[in-house]
Amino acid sequence: MSDATPPPRCCMPSGGGTSTVRLEALPAPSASPGRPLDGMVLLPGGEFLMGAQDAEGFPNDGEGPVRSVRLAPFRIDAFAVTNDRFADFVADTGYRTDAEQIGWSYVFAGFLPAALRRGAPRPERTPWWCGVEGATWDRPEGPGSTVVGRAHHPVVHVSWNDAARYVSWAGKRLPTEAEWEYAARGGLEQKRYPWGDELDAGGTYRCNIWRGQFPAKNTAEDGHRGTAPVDAFQANGYGLHNMSGNVWEWCADWWTTDHGAARPLVGPQGPETGTDKVIRGGSHMCHRSYCNRYRVAARTANSPDSSSGHAGFRCVAPA
Repeated sequence: MSDATPPPRCCMPSGGGTSTVRLEALPAPSASPGRPLDGMVLLPGGEFLMGAQDAEGFPNDGEGPVRSVRLAPFRIDAFAVTNDRFADFVADTGYRTDAEQIGWSYVFAGFLPAALRRGAPRPERTPWWCGVEGATWDRPEGPGSTVVGRAHHPVVHVSWNDAARYVSWAGKRLPTEAEWEYAARGGLEQKRYPWGDELDAGGTYRCNIWRGQFPAKNTAEDGHRGTAPVDAFQANGYGLHNMSGNVWEWCADWWTTDHGAARPLVGPQGPETGTDKVIRGGSHMCHRSYCNRYRVAARTANSPDSSSGHAGFRCVAPA
């Protein structure tokens, strides 16, 4: 198993292997039912305020400054890509994910039986993660586990490379970071969450995050200890589900904290090169005491070959 040093920015571990982005051509999508733009929402685009100066934010994450961004109309998945959709892709192409090729991926220790937990490598800074040999998208807790009963849960243990391959096959693409945040805001201006400023507004749970004391106890008061179905919880104002919590979502952009005026703010796409890719939205493992990056302006990054049990993606397409 390769060594891996998790970035200090968040609760997300980084993967082993190389970080080379591989974008070789894939076979064209098959003509199976539902392959066109089903399940997507048309967003009008326009101007919005991106970023935040949030007292709960992380100064080194580059959440600010607040800046005006203009976007063209686009379509975005109402839901994260599910296990059954990813299974279609694998069946059609024979694709093997980075986790399958590298041989392991990160799984939360609390989800593992003792036999797998014992002796599994753990990152020093985030010891709640175990590097599990054989953990893959269809065996999310490693050998002996399965996605049976989780067809409509978001696919996990997918790297940025894997997500890029899927969207290419589907005739779509990954969202830019600006598109992702615009979509997550659901038409609200400078609110902390997709539904407003209060986390559990009116005593109603609106997202799947860690409830309790992290990382020792998750009460699962919101109904889910791990991933939730992609249509769980109320949609935001644009009809998009789980833009906060559940699973992190890969974006197209290379990571930067420099949002200076030198970079166009009309359809920004981030820097041309980099080492890490932006990932947004937080996950079921986020908790305010450690990683409250389920706020819509919050952001972090990971290497393109990294995978874990709490990261997935959704697609966008032209209007």
